[in-house]
Amino acid sequence: MITKQILQPQSIVVVGASNNVQKPGGAILKNLILGGYKGELRAVNPKETEVQGITAHANVRDIPDTDLAILAIAAPLCPEAVEVLAGSKQTRAFIILSAGFGEETREGALLEQQILDTVNKYGAALIGPNCIGLLNTWHHSVFTQPIPSLDPQGVDLISGSGATAVFILESAMLKGLQFNSVWSVGNARQIGVEDVLQHMDETFNPKTDSTIKLIYMESIRNPDRLLFHASSLIRKGCKIAAIKAGSSESGSRAATSHTGAIAGSDAAVEALFRKAGIIRCYSREELATVGCIFTLPELKGRNFAIVTHAGGPGVMLTDALSKGGLNVPEPEPAIAAELKAKLLPGASVNNPIDILATGSPEHLGTVIDYCENKFANIDAILAIFGTPGLVTMFDMYEVLHRKMLDGKKPIFPVLPSISTAGKEVAGFLKKGHVNFADEVTLGTALSRIMNAPRPATHEIELFGVDIPRIRRIIDSIPEDGYIAPNHVQDLLRSAGIPIVDEYVSGTKNEILAFAQRIGYPVVVKAVGPVHKSDVDGVTLNITGKQHLALEFDRMMQIPGTSAVMVQPMLKGTELFVGAKYEETFGHVVLCGLGGIFVEVLKDISSGLAPLSYEEARSMIRSLRAYRIIQGTRGRKGVNENKFAEIIVRLSTLLRFATEIKEMDINPLLATEKEVIAVDARIRIEKELTIDN
Repeated sequence: MITKQILQPQSIVVVGASNNVQKPGGAILKNLILGGYKGELRAVNPKETEVQGITAHANVRDIPDTDLAILAIAAPLCPEAVEVLAGSKQTRAFIILSAGFGEETREGALLEQQILDTVNKYGAALIGPNCIGLLNTWHHSVFTQPIPSLDPQGVDLISGSGATAVFILESAMLKGLQFNSVWSVGNARQIGVEDVLQHMDETFNPKTDSTIKLIYMESIRNPDRLLFHASSLIRKGCKIAAIKAGSSESGSRAATSHTGAIAGSDAAVEALFRKAGIIRCYSREELATVGCIFTLPELKGRNFAIVTHAGGPGVMLTDALSKGGLNVPEPEPAIAAELKAKLLPGASVNNPIDILATGSPEHLGTVIDYCENKFANIDAILAIFGTPGLVTMFDMYEVLHRKMLDGKKPIFPVLPSISTAGKEVAGFLKKGHVNFADEVTLGTALSRIMNAPRPATHEIELFGVDIPRIRRIIDSIPEDGYIAPNHVQDLLRSAGIPIVDEYVSGTKNEILAFAQRIGYPVVVKAVGPVHKSDVDGVTLNITGKQHLALEFDRMMQIPGTSAVMVQPMLKGTELFVGAKYEETFGHVVLCGLGGIFVEVLKDISSGLAPLSYEEARSMIRSLRAYRIIQGTRGRKGVNENKFAEIIVRLSTLLRFATEIKEMDINPLLATEKEVIAVDARIRIEKELTIDN
C-alpha cells in the first residue's frame, strides 16, 4: 500500500544515520538536507549525539512519533526496529535500504517476511528492502547520486533495480530530461512496479500529475494488474515506456511444435506491452531517448525533414527512420529550387537538407521556416548540429531555441558535440529543452513510438464462435497431449476458422477413395510424428492413384505413424498462426509467414488473448514480411482482413478452451480472396481432479 506518509511525510528518521557520507546512512541524510526537506528530520546513531547537524538519538525508542523511517542498518536488526517504530512511534512508512534479505539467503527471506507481517499489521507502506530509496519533489530519500532536476511535470521513473535507476538518470540528465519522482522498489516485498502504477492510475489528476512514466523491471509479478493500470493511464493521456530485462530464456526447451520453439517469456512480455500500449525499449539509452521524445509535441504524421550541416549523420538518420517505416520525403522541385537559392553554393535540399559546415544561423532559420510553411508533406523536423569549429554555436542554438518555441511542427534537436560544444549544449538545455546526441538512437526510438498500438479494448469477439460446442469437444477428450486430427478440425470449425477438406485413415482403399472424390493433385501427410517434414512425412502434388498408393505404403512405415492424411493440393502464400499458454500471462498468440520460415526467419508478432481486430491487424502490420502479405514485385497480396479474422477467432477459442496449452496452424494458405488452414496441431492439459 502507498500511504501519504511515504509520499509527503511530515517527519523522517534515518536509522543508521552517519557523518560519513560515503555510507548509505550518511549519504541519504545529506541528500535530504541538501534537497531542502521542510519537515522534522531525525537521526538514530548509538555512537553520536549529532549527525550532520541533526540531533542523534541512541535508539529508535527514544525518538518522537515519526511518519517515515529510513533504515540503513544491518538486515538482522531491521525487524525489531520496524516493530518498535510501527507499534510505538506511529510510523506508517518505511524505506529499507539494507541488503541481506531474501535476495541472498533463506534466513534473509524469513527476516523479510517478518518485516512484511509487521508493516501489514499496522497498515504501513514498505519500499524495499535492498533499494536506493524514493525521490520526489517532497523529499530526497535516496543515498545515491545524481539528483536530477525535479519538476511536478517531469518524468516518473519506476525501477526494480537501484543501480539501473541511477544509470538511467545519468543518461536522461545528459539529455536534459527532468523528473517528478524516482521509485526504487528493490525486493518489492510489499510495493512493486504494479503497485506504483496502480497508485498513479487511481490518483491521477491530468492537471497536476506527470504524464510520462518510464519503467525498468526484471519480473512481472501480476501481468493483469500491469495491463489494466498501464492501459488505463495511457487512455487518460499518459505515455509509458518500459524495459523488461531477463526475457531471453528460450521457449524452445523441450518444444514439440513451431509455436513452442518460438513462444517464450519474451513473446509474452511483447504481447502484454502491445496490448497495454507500452513502448518497449531494450537499453537505458533508448528508454531515456523515448522519455525525451515524450516531452515534445505529439507527432501527427510519419513524414520528417532532416536539417543538418553534416551529410553522414543525415544519411544514418534517414536509414534509421526508413527501417522503422517512417518517411523522409523529397520536397517539391520548385520549392526546393527556391530554398536552394537562399543557401550557400553546394548546399543540398533533397532531404536531408545539408546547409554545409559553413552554413550560418540565418541559413538554419530559413530552412526551418521552409519546412514549417512551404513543405506541405512534412510533419516534424530533425535538426542535427554539432560544432564544425567555424560558426558560433550559441547563435545556432539560439535560432533552434526560438523556432522550437514558436514553430507549429515538432523540432527534434540532435546536438552531438556535448564535449566540444559542452557550454553551448548546456545553455540550450537550461532553456528547458532536451537533446538527442545520437541520431540513430533517436530514429529507432521514433519508430518504436510511431509503430506502437493504442491500448486494446477489453471486449471479446464472439460472433461466429460456437462456445458450447467448443466446451463439449474439449470435455470429451479423455487424455492430455496432442489431440486427434478430427478433434482439431472440430475445434477450428467451431471457432469459425476455415479448414481444408481432409481425410485420415490407416486403410489404403479409404485414402484412395477420398482422393478420387476430391480430385487430384493431392497432398499426403503422416499422422503421428510431430515434425512431419523432419521424417519425410509430407508429399506434395501427387497426381495419380498409383503414386498415392506408393506414398501411403511408405509413410505407414515411418516410426510413430498411425495413419495417413490426404488433402487437396492448394496454392497460396504460406502463413502461420499459433499460441502457447504462459503461466501468469495466459495465451500468447503468434503470427507470421508459414512453412519453414517460422523457425528459420523467426519473423513473428505476438499478442495476448483475447484479441480485437485492431490488435490483430497491428500484429500483422508489425511483421518484417508485411510487404509480402501486401503483395510485392507483381505478386498479389493476401486477404489481410481474413488473416486478422482467423487470429481473432483463434484467440477467442483459447479464451474458452484454457486447456489448450500449445497449438499451431501451419500453414495457412492465403490468396487475395481466402485464407484457409491446411495443417494444425493442438496440445491440451486438463487440471487433475482428486476424488474425495
